[in-house]
Amino acid sequence: MSLSKVTFINAEGQVLSGRLELPADQHPHNFALFAHCFTCNKNLGAVRNISRGLISKGFGVLRFDFTGLGESEGDFEDTNFSGNVEDLVAAAHFLAKEYKAPSLLVGHSLGGAASIFAAAKIDSIKAVATIGAPSNPKHVAHLLKSGLEEIQINGKATINLSGRDFTIKKQFLDDLETKSLPVIAKNLNKALLVMHSPQDTTVSVKNAEEIYHAAKHPKSFITLDGADHLLMRKEDSVYAGNVIAEWSSRYIEIPEEPKLKSQHHVVASLGNAEGYTTQMKVGNHYMIADEPESVGGHDFGPSPYEYVSAGLSACTAMTIKMYVARKGWDLQHVEVHTSYSKSHMIDCENCEDPTAKIDTFEREIKIEGNLDEKQITRILQIADKCPVHKTLHSETQVITTLI
Repeated sequence: MSLSKVTFINAEGQVLSGRLELPADQHPHNFALFAHCFTCNKNLGAVRNISRGLISKGFGVLRFDFTGLGESEGDFEDTNFSGNVEDLVAAAHFLAKEYKAPSLLVGHSLGGAASIFAAAKIDSIKAVATIGAPSNPKHVAHLLKSGLEEIQINGKATINLSGRDFTIKKQFLDDLETKSLPVIAKNLNKALLVMHSPQDTTVSVKNAEEIYHAAKHPKSFITLDGADHLLMRKEDSVYAGNVIAEWSSRYIEIPEEPKLKSQHHVVASLGNAEGYTTQMKVGNHYMIADEPESVGGHDFGPSPYEYVSAGLSACTAMTIKMYVARKGWDLQHVEVHTSYSKSHMIDCENCEDPTAKIDTFEREIKIEGNLDEKQITRILQIADKCPVHKTLHSETQVITTLI
């Protein structure tokens, strides 16, 4: 996973702070936007876990702080629900300009309601997933009940939410009164996934029913049975992220990688637009090879020499296991650590000459078990007899023909 800090400007000219996460082994096939819950921020554990579920399936994910929260500029007391919606639109414009327009919107709690409103304004969005979302933004008012009277009298009040004080102005409540989520959901014309816990005591599951019934098909509902509103248990948020990724794949375009075929044991395929990222079919397995970023690669996969080192390590471990199994020795575990470099030949007479350097594999073997010194010595001797080791030491030939 690749994580970077990004900033962009909202409709009011304020700088919003976000985190852009990308897959570790590929370019993102699509981008998703995440809208966090009321008074939360982009770093909530559930937000990170859900995002990483999407990233593991090839999405790039932008999670950011709404105006006045977290690291974003602005005063929270001057914000409202409409501003959150516009922040999402600004985030989508940022992705479209700098990377690729988002196709998926994910929103948690009030962020879920904001996502439905924002999706109606973002043409590139094909699918929306809500988690614990209220069916009407006005639902938030019940969280502010301790200060509603003061807000009506004085125009604002300081209210403690989840252990933190927030100033809420009357304009925030007035803005909520103008928003009808069922009307927006009915005319959304985007795929919708509603996720909710029957045990949610902050936003009851009845809200999910109202959103679902208001929306057109294609729509889906998945229960988050046993979860709390903030998905504080890691397994709940991880599950939600994985489900959203799989569900959305029916509604967004994911380019299909052509399956490599060959009569040889290995085939490597590299186009002119991938840098050094090489698609490979190794036996019946599909893999990626790449070069480090330091030499112009994306580091999406091991380098060619890392694959050679991997072959030596694996072959060594297997050879040792086969040998001790035949002997009936008590070997519990073996690890083989290998690194590749070019270094001077041992006892070389002309070490200053660049041609005196040879390919060198440094191999360290860790053995666990009830073994005596004689057995260990023999195991190390057998390690040098592994087939890959012998191949690296023997004269080889590569016969090349053009297909």
